[in-house]
Amino acid sequence: MRLLLVEDDEHVAAALVAVLNRHGFTAVRVRTGEEALAELRSGGFGVVLLDLGLPDVDGFEVCGRIRRLTSTPVIMVTARSDVRSRIHGLNLGADDYVVKPYDTGELLARIHAVSRRTVEEPAAPEEEPAEVLTLGPMVVELATRRVEVDGERVVLTRKEFDLLALLAQRPGVVFRREQIISDVWQTSWEGTGRTLEVHIASLRSKLRRPGLVETVRGVGYRLALPGL
Repeated sequence: MRLLLVEDDEHVAAALVAVLNRHGFTAVRVRTGEEALAELRSGGFGVVLLDLGLPDVDGFEVCGRIRRLTSTPVIMVTARSDVRSRIHGLNLGADDYVVKPYDTGELLARIHAVSRRTVEEPAAPEEEPAEVLTLGPMVVELATRRVEVDGERVVLTRKEFDLLALLAQRPGVVFRREQIISDVWQTSWEGTGRTLEVHIASLRSKLRRPGLVETVRGVGYRLALPGL
């Protein structure tokens, strides 16, 4: 797999490229956001590792521009550990994040995870109506991946929609954290738990109804509707 590394620190980049190449990746390293966008226009990358502290353009802005340009998975690499920054990155279209300093084993696991789960969504036949789930104030169209709350469209990232769709197909049923991680992230790796929490927080914020996605302490999450 060709992997684009966007990192301006020479020492960090050299060490990471060596690790990636040793594990079978073909790593292409660039130093700036503009260089990254230029490389991505040519296509052919399986994953982007994006450092947020770039010398020319803010990493968050680069992430947004990458998502408008391509659907290639983006893993943010950041020293910003607060949940708000992580949610902001996910809202811009990042698929995952790793907080510095990180373990290289964790980074490799996340790269493999996003590359496994990134497949083209099959187009729904035009003559067949989309399956629509109407859940109180929320409408979820599974085939078109469209969500509305109180009649207003809610724009979700791929993983946010996959998470919501899983819960929405069995409202009121409690899904264990391990089951959600397995179904949505297609992995059993325990390090994905923090990613799940951040996606839940982002989903609640976007739906503007925090109570819709309910935490069942010590177990997991469920879609909570009146009467369920």
